[in-house]
Amino acid sequence: MEASSSSSTLIREAALVAIDFESAGLLPGETTYPIEVGIAPMRALRFESSLFFRSYLRTASAIAWKAQHIHKIEPHHLRDAPSMQELWPEFQQRLQARYLVAHGRGTERRFLRAFPMHGFGPWIDTLTLSRKLVPGLRSYRLSALLEQFGLLEKVHLLLPDFRWHEALSDALASLVLLLYLLERANLFDQSIHLFIQE
Repeated sequence: MEASSSSSTLIREAALVAIDFESAGLLPGETTYPIEVGIAPMRALRFESSLFFRSYLRTASAIAWKAQHIHKIEPHHLRDAPSMQELWPEFQQRLQARYLVAHGRGTERRFLRAFPMHGFGPWIDTLTLSRKLVPGLRSYRLSALLEQFGLLEKVHLLLPDFRWHEALSDALASLVLLLYLLERANLFDQSIHLFIQE
């Protein structure tokens, strides 16, 4: 079931959940697969830190050296990890009836196709929103935006083991960025549908 389609829902009232996947990277002639997922929910502009979720994901694919170096995930981390399909109950419980948030939602949408007809969404993309609300920046990478806007201390307070290229950390960072953008542009009382990207 998708998040409520009521046009009267304000962003300040909405149930949101940020999701981020880290991938195995591309090897010649192969498709990349997710190897870690992080999920960070927020309701009525309050972080639900007790519901933060992260998990490695088992895959038959090899992990490219570059991905191992960036994500600090090696094959032994995935040996006893669940597969995407085994985590279906977690995804269903944590994503259902919420608006999904991601920074550049393409990867997350693609990996969620592992669950045909899942019905999760609609999406708010903080990359698209950043470009609209703060045009002309040199970089719109998530790490660059949080550094430029002075938000790193906040994410470290919310998640003491925060580090870039770790799925829960990146999911939480996109929520912190979303809150900053809403506050900066005084948009808390706008309809949620102003922010949705299809």
